[in-house]
Amino acid sequence: MNPLKNHDLVDSNFKEIIFEKRSCLDNDGNPVNGLYNAWIWLNNPTQYNSYTTQAVKEIILAFGQASNDRSVVAVVFTGVGDKAFCTGGNTKEYAEYYAGNPQEYSQYMRLFNDMVSAILKCEKPVICRVNGMRIGGGQEIGMACDFSITSDMARFGQAGPKHGSAPIGGATDFLPLFLGIERAMGSLTLCEPFSAHQAYYLGIVTDIVPVLKYNGNFIANPMVITDKNFDDYGKLIFGSQKTGEQLKSAKEIIAKAETDLTLLDSAVNKLATKILYTFPNCTNKTISEVRKFKLEHWDKNKESSREWLALNMMTEAKAGFRAFNDGPKDNREVDFIKLRQLLANGKAWNDDMHKVISPLYQTEKA
Repeated sequence: MNPLKNHDLVDSNFKEIIFEKRSCLDNDGNPVNGLYNAWIWLNNPTQYNSYTTQAVKEIILAFGQASNDRSVVAVVFTGVGDKAFCTGGNTKEYAEYYAGNPQEYSQYMRLFNDMVSAILKCEKPVICRVNGMRIGGGQEIGMACDFSITSDMARFGQAGPKHGSAPIGGATDFLPLFLGIERAMGSLTLCEPFSAHQAYYLGIVTDIVPVLKYNGNFIANPMVITDKNFDDYGKLIFGSQKTGEQLKSAKEIIAKAETDLTLLDSAVNKLATKILYTFPNCTNKTISEVRKFKLEHWDKNKESSREWLALNMMTEAKAGFRAFNDGPKDNREVDFIKLRQLLANGKAWNDDMHKVISPLYQTEKA
């Protein structure tokens, strides 16, 4: 028999992400000889696992490697730490390199498009392990996955129109499929984050698990109102945010609790085990058929979206990303009212415009 061919484009040398193979587990929890799940980790926890240009390239390679590996049953896509799965592109890199350079951002966005496509064309089921915030571009690459298992402390949402972009890296293509047009419209334009409980209720995630331990026991997210315990976990109710004294008490509990991702890993492994006990070709065909609903919109829009996002780096994106990168911690948005007033008076986008709407200018003026 001839030796098996290697179908990877290049040999991988990962620097900004982690790629590992973990043994599949059978129904009794025992490792299975010769079969693995590929775990792909975003590894930038100090910047909430935002992806740099280098990381995007490595993610593409990692999904290709996992897809081609005959011993891999499923892929787990996640982030290091307990604060964030991913908050999107690295705003420091955006502000300091891509802002004002549309030709460069166009090439970057081609890589971003290839990253989303790499997830959608992976020949293995892809599980998003949501270990924390899934915001902006993080929400987009998360929705490209086939399944999502989330920490109940995670937050979901978009950031585009608040920070100078439009969520057209997949969110405008995918979110209406999950939520319907009107609910998607609210999330995409207003950029108001929602809880993991709401994400489950709305059908954006497959399952939700507790990650906080308080007095030695796992507890539900204390920020969310639920009258049920973790046996059935209120999976049929809409988790709303506490206010007032309830909110204060919830924050005190969180401060005293510890984060333990054991149950999150257990739920991810349990789903991967269920996948193990299916015919691989039939499963892949089923997944590819369901992915068509995402691909129908993604493939139609991704190139025109890339071109628009590149040109936008000369105007709103330039202002928004620099505001987020340079502004003080409690004020990272432009002066939207001033911006609209200037535009209403016919003012052109130039350095003076960027200056007077920036949060730094607002701080100096105050």
